[in-house]
Amino acid sequence: MTSARRAPRDGNAPRDSRHESHDDTRRGTGTGTHRDASGDTPRPTHRRVRAARKPLVAGLAATAALVGAWYATAGAATASTLTPTTVAVSLSAKFPYLSAGYNNTREWTRTATAVAPNGTLRVAWPASDGVHVTPLTSAGKRSGADTVVKSAKEVGGLIAHNDGFALLTRVADTNKWKETAAAIVRYTHGKQTFRTRLTGTASHDTSPTLDGQLTWNGKKYGAYFVVHGAGGFADGHFGDKLTYVGAKGAKLTGGWGWGCSHNEGIALHAETTGDFTSLCFDDWRSGLFVSTGIGAPDVAPVVQREQCWAGYCGGTFAGRTGDLVKSSTGRYATAFASRGAASARKNPDDSSGRGWTVAPRTGTHQVAVAFLKNRSSGPGKAIYLTNARTVEHVNVHVAPYGRDRLLVSWEALKNARCASGTCTGTFTGTHLRLIDWNGTFQSPDKVVSARITGDLAVQKDGTLIWAYAPVTPTYAKPLTGTSPTTTNLRIARLRP
Repeated sequence: MTSARRAPRDGNAPRDSRHESHDDTRRGTGTGTHRDASGDTPRPTHRRVRAARKPLVAGLAATAALVGAWYATAGAATASTLTPTTVAVSLSAKFPYLSAGYNNTREWTRTATAVAPNGTLRVAWPASDGVHVTPLTSAGKRSGADTVVKSAKEVGGLIAHNDGFALLTRVADTNKWKETAAAIVRYTHGKQTFRTRLTGTASHDTSPTLDGQLTWNGKKYGAYFVVHGAGGFADGHFGDKLTYVGAKGAKLTGGWGWGCSHNEGIALHAETTGDFTSLCFDDWRSGLFVSTGIGAPDVAPVVQREQCWAGYCGGTFAGRTGDLVKSSTGRYATAFASRGAASARKNPDDSSGRGWTVAPRTGTHQVAVAFLKNRSSGPGKAIYLTNARTVEHVNVHVAPYGRDRLLVSWEALKNARCASGTCTGTFTGTHLRLIDWNGTFQSPDKVVSARITGDLAVQKDGTLIWAYAPVTPTYAKPLTGTSPTTTNLRIARLRP
């Protein structure tokens, strides 16, 4: 189903700043602002320009607490079992493992790990010469030389096939903004078999940053990603696009060309039939929404109201917060960094009637989980796993853990100092927590040395496996200059 075309975020007025292209490490240096619907209140621009780059000020005193009991329920796994094993993999190029987010906040550069039907693995990571895809055995050991997708920028999603892989990435393009195009690139037995561009002159769009997701149902790919209007009704505005592509690279019907306006985060789950299930963080309607099949117009079901100005949502799906997991009964779970909503109302200054104003409940982001009863309905109230108001929680993920539990992970920053929706603080570790499909704690909190810096893969026996840079992060100050690099990854495995 193709959704009705919507007006872009700022109504009929064009954006008042031009958006710079983004490189592999810093992903943009713009400093523009855009105004709310009344036209007289500047606020930070969309993430695509990394706006409001200024020192973070305003402190919060340090205390710590977690909602709920710190215990393991009877018969459930204890925290001691939540200890990943790791294997080192040497890289053939330097991997810039940090990226600058809003206000130059330090973020992990996304890696993606995917498992093929035969159990072998692929890991995608960016370097100066393109995106590298490293082949691994099912145990996480290197099994051959990298395939390098030349001149590709950003890992937007990865599908592993027995004979190769498909990558959602960005490639060079010619357009009015001099920005990249989104593309799916398929490699078979080490050779490129198709490169399908998903944006271009005919569709009046570019993709200077993807923040995307790529899924596969055995017959077709679904690619969900950010777009920048380059002509047409959405010229100069940001939205999102969902495109379906066949096994041989042909574009298929369905999806939409313009959906969630100023998308601050994307999640996509492949389905055997019908529309792929999708979520988006929208800064205009201000919150997390179900966009399945409808492109997130005004009738999109609400998952959670949030103050979603640029940077305020707590990180983008799928690389830095989120994920979307389906249960055996057809329910869905998603996790995200949340400041909650002390109040939420329609913006009276927005003549379109679409805009919302949300006052956050907390200054820092907490770990929230929401459950959807099906692919097109919003949930009840989100469940919060943390309640430490002076502790910032970043890099939130959720993954299936065995048949009936979920693994939720995050990084905690104590002594948080926050401004303009982003925080600095002292890193205290990567946290793991088990919950069931009702949100009930199934383990105490476990702090581990492994990091989670992108997409996780689930092997046939339920083992979770992912790649990460073997460094201890610091969030004490913003990232300035170029990213540090590493020539090693660690492959972590966690068996339920």
